[in-house]
Amino acid sequence: MSRDIVLKERWGLLVDKLSAKFSDGDPLELDAIIYLVGVQELGQYQRAYKKDEKVNLMHIAICRLLEPYGYYEFDFFDDDGWPHYSIKEELPPLKAGEQTVLMKEAIVNYFVEKQFIT
Repeated sequence: MSRDIVLKERWGLLVDKLSAKFSDGDPLELDAIIYLVGVQELGQYQRAYKKDEKVNLMHIAICRLLEPYGYYEFDFFDDDGWPHYSIKEELPPLKAGEQTVLMKEAIVNYFVEKQFIT
């Protein structure tokens, strides 16, 4: 099977599983899944987040998701338990569709690594 077909199948499975768990079956969008990765990485599940914290959660997620690609590197946890990353390499200019494919691939790989999907 081609890489694109495998990614599409895994993405569909992931969206279905996460949507069933977190949105009563309404399909989650890419941004919502990135947010969930940020919450997972922070590990502070049972709390409400302010708007700026939600943006920071998405930033954490993007850094963590793109870390295996060599774009970010984990630095440290601050006193509040928030992870911090440094930029190792600037992302190349990507078209919107290319960005989406990269993020979907990184998210699928993350959830395969976490053994949430196969």
